[in-house]
Amino acid sequence: MPKSKLRDKVAKQRKVAAEIKPEVVSAKAESPKWLAPVMVANFIIGLIWIVIFYISSTNYPIPGIGAWNMLVGFGFVGVGFSLSTRWR
Repeated sequence: MPKSKLRDKVAKQRKVAAEIKPEVVSAKAESPKWLAPVMVANFIIGLIWIVIFYISSTNYPIPGIGAWNMLVGFGFVGVGFSLSTRWR
């Protein structure tokens, strides 16, 4: 019975993985120290911005832009989420 091509491919991948130096594999990527505080700060600023917008009956934090304050608040939250994808 002929061998599966997938089986040969997996065997080659295992052989290549075994040849990689252990020090390269064991090196863990760490987050920069500033990442977690900036991420949490963006979440909190965005949340506070949106809460102030609702509590003030859409008058504050910036009176001139009206409902665009929601976009600013969600922008802060979005930056927090994008930073959270880099946290290890």
